Amino acid sequence: MGEGDPVPDNAATPPAHSRRWRWWLLGLVLAVMLATVPTVWERVVAGPYLRSPESVPDAPVALVFGARVIGGRPTAFLASRLDVAVGLYSRHAVGAVLVSGNDDGHGYDEPDVMRAYLLAHGVPAAHVLVDHAGFDTEDTCARARTVFGVDRAVLVTQAFHIARAVTLCRAAGVTGYGVGVGSWSVGVESTVYGYFREYFAAMKAMWDVLTG
Repeated sequence: MGEGDPVPDNAATPPAHSRRWRWWLLGLVLAVMLATVPTVWERVVAGPYLRSPESVPDAPVALVFGARVIGGRPTAFLASRLDVAVGLYSRHAVGAVLVSGNDDGHGYDEPDVMRAYLLAHGVPAAHVLVDHAGFDTEDTCARARTVFGVDRAVLVTQAFHIARAVTLCRAAGVTGYGVGVGSWSVGVESTVYGYFREYFAAMKAMWDVLTG
């Protein structure tokens, strides 16, 4: 092309497929950023209230969130939560333990398995409260407040779940300090899945809080 020759109309315009690719990439980046907002929100809300078992403030109740049971026994994940609750009770950091989980009415009963574990590890029956309708985190928090009258508690669950638990319980009126139980040594695959699942569960939690 010689000097002074006209410049083709499309010389500075990227091909249509390139423009579409850029818009798709921009849309993907924005979607990922928006999807991250609920997780960041949970961490910001819960951050000041996360403690180790040794440093958590005393409270009337330890609230233990349910998890899977197999053959009438807690899985390693659930047992690790219950062990923390036993330790809190043993050193008088809490006066009772409220266990909350899924009881489907057809033989699968997380709360009763949790209760049996606590009794076997020295927590008196009179100091174990059982919620058979803690079908999810929001239910557990709301029922702790409205059904059991809990307004202050130590919340015990896995580390990947604790920010959501604290956030939802505080939204439900339970002043909760969270103890996140480590799980990498218990099950790597389950822990990876837990963190992956929490990414999406945070969206539901934020929606639930914002919509009441």
